[in-house]
Amino acid sequence: MESIKQIFRIGNGPSSSHTMGPKRAAEMFLARNREVDSFRVTLYGSLAATGRGHMTDVAIKSVLEPVAPLEIAWKPKVFLDFHPNGMLFESLKADGSVIQAWTVYSVGGGALASDDLSDPQPEHVYGMSTVSEIQQWCDKQGGSYWEYVQQCEGDEIWDYLEEVWRVMVDAVHHGLETEGIIPGGLGIRRKAGSYLIRANSYSGTMKSRGQVYAYALAVSEENATGGKIVTAPTCGSCGVLPAVLYQIKETRNFIDKRILRALATAGLFGNVVRTNASISGAEVGCQGEIGVACAMAAAAACQLFGGSPAQIEYAAEMGLEHHLGLTCDPVCGLVQIPCIERNAFAAARAMDANSYSTFSDGKHRVSFDKVVEVMKQTGHDLPSLYKETATGGLAKYMQEQDGSFKTF
Repeated sequence: MESIKQIFRIGNGPSSSHTMGPKRAAEMFLARNREVDSFRVTLYGSLAATGRGHMTDVAIKSVLEPVAPLEIAWKPKVFLDFHPNGMLFESLKADGSVIQAWTVYSVGGGALASDDLSDPQPEHVYGMSTVSEIQQWCDKQGGSYWEYVQQCEGDEIWDYLEEVWRVMVDAVHHGLETEGIIPGGLGIRRKAGSYLIRANSYSGTMKSRGQVYAYALAVSEENATGGKIVTAPTCGSCGVLPAVLYQIKETRNFIDKRILRALATAGLFGNVVRTNASISGAEVGCQGEIGVACAMAAAAACQLFGGSPAQIEYAAEMGLEHHLGLTCDPVCGLVQIPCIERNAFAAARAMDANSYSTFSDGKHRVSFDKVVEVMKQTGHDLPSLYKETATGGLAKYMQEQDGSFKTF
């Protein structure tokens, strides 16, 4: 497996696969195509279907247009074999002839794949790629998941996770402080600040649950407006893990070192899914985004509350299992409905998975690894209209019920 840095990418929303990935691809193409007369970029499949709502064109234009004129072609009904998020970059001469052509895919979490990808390929730093193997290592060595991360990644991983945590906290703070309408045309107001005010007027479970909602909304609303966030594992699901960790830290006074260790464990579980299945909504639906985010947050919370490796694995398994089959059908192709609200509910479900696991001895019949396999197969069985194309489910229903909801 590659480094958990591939799970935690710092950047701007609203979509890791539709914004961060295409922008990186444009930068890489520009690096070897500066002496050109114009550019042409063709977007395929899911990337084309919801690209305008996800600001794909804005991301690509920000890189290429300052250098030469740019034409973007949208082909939402054409799905390339390798992945639904395909892109064809072409540099052109004045007469329209092609200087260089490059087909590349945005495979989720801001990562790219191509036959001739020119940026350095991430190093495989983990010898094990399943949770069952890693759990056996923990049992044999008497260690924990975060210690396996440290052994494989080295001590420098803590500096990286420290920066990840800082950006997560900043996103929570900025999201709570900012009010107004989220751009995109749906007329959705930011709610995080008002949720926190209401939450703090309660006590006990209502207060803590309301705080988790508020923190998840804060980060998700930041993402929806193109703010700076951390993929965990994607932009669309970036509010779940920081909401859970921030609420626990604020109420239980955990030191940052323990939070960073929880982040390492969360990243490890997300990395297993990324390696053996997918975290791309365009490939497996939202179960690969919000489901994995819930599993990561559940594992992190369980570790902070003293869970054993078996209990941590159980918490993560529940977080993913109970999101199996979740569709990705964003209204108008925007990362707003149901995405923002879904982050809040997944954060609460992660806390519930932690509680449920804590009451158990960690023994259960369906392993996390098995759920990952099932999630991958379920994602492949889902029709494309439920995988980030905005042509089915909520997106289709809202468009049919109200003409003002226009799918991009």
